[in-house]
Amino acid sequence: MTLVEDEFGRGGADGREGGKGAVADPYVPSPRRLERERYRRVRARRATAIAALSTLVTGAALYLLVVGAPGWPRAKEAFFNAQYAREAFPKVLEGLWLNLRLLLVCGAAVLVLGMLIAVARTLRGPVFFPLRVLAAAYTDFFRGLPLIINLMIVVLGVPALRLQGVTVDPVLLGGTALTLTYSAYVAEVFRAGIESVHPSQRAAARSLGLTNRQALRFVVLPQAVRRQVPPLLNDLVSLQKDTGLVSIGGAVDAVRAADIVVGRSLNYTPYVVAGLVFVALTIPMTRLTDWVTARMDRRRAQGGTT
Repeated sequence: MTLVEDEFGRGGADGREGGKGAVADPYVPSPRRLERERYRRVRARRATAIAALSTLVTGAALYLLVVGAPGWPRAKEAFFNAQYAREAFPKVLEGLWLNLRLLLVCGAAVLVLGMLIAVARTLRGPVFFPLRVLAAAYTDFFRGLPLIINLMIVVLGVPALRLQGVTVDPVLLGGTALTLTYSAYVAEVFRAGIESVHPSQRAAARSLGLTNRQALRFVVLPQAVRRQVPPLLNDLVSLQKDTGLVSIGGAVDAVRAADIVVGRSLNYTPYVVAGLVFVALTIPMTRLTDWVTARMDRRRAQGGTT
């Protein structure tokens, strides 16, 4: 029996021995295949070593650049003081609980309101023209209005009106401002997802006897939401960071807690602590967004459901 190689370098029996068919031998990698695998391993190790060395050199250069700056001793005392970091950390964590609650409540409200606005913008027929105009005006206005100005108007302007039965709680007013702004962005994300669904999907649903409302609910919206998960997660990451802006109304969140310590100590280390806490909270959400995006790209490349 002789051993032959196929076009991929795999060894195998030719099935001839004494003129009779023979059972193929177990698979044995050919020397050519083993050499290729060995080369790939060597190349991977070399790339890892180069990346590690490059990272080390870059980190060392940045460290020497910062530490060697003329004002580094003073900046270190003002922004990286361990004593004030230990003092501010528990207070920042206590304030962060407010940011997390705002994220959960406002995130849910933004998804609901954004979906309603997106559906209103995609309604067909002349009877829905006023609703489409109002929805488009809403998205145009709040996407164009800076968030910080929206927060100031709502948090500071609403209490000045002295309306009966209207809350003056800065947390609720700040959450309302966040919801108004982010709903406009999320509405456009949902609308893009709805319009990306091919019209044949709606036509097929109608041919099966579904009404327009049922086709939208059971056929169009599930596909639209599934396609727009990555940008929705990106908006959620941005919302998580912007919850710190409610501190302009006096709400004691993580940023405001750091600001209180800074005002008492005249040291800016608490701001660095608050920033690092937000970064630590944001990185897992960012990596989740990247993982979901890559997973959906792989499924799309393989011809799976988008």
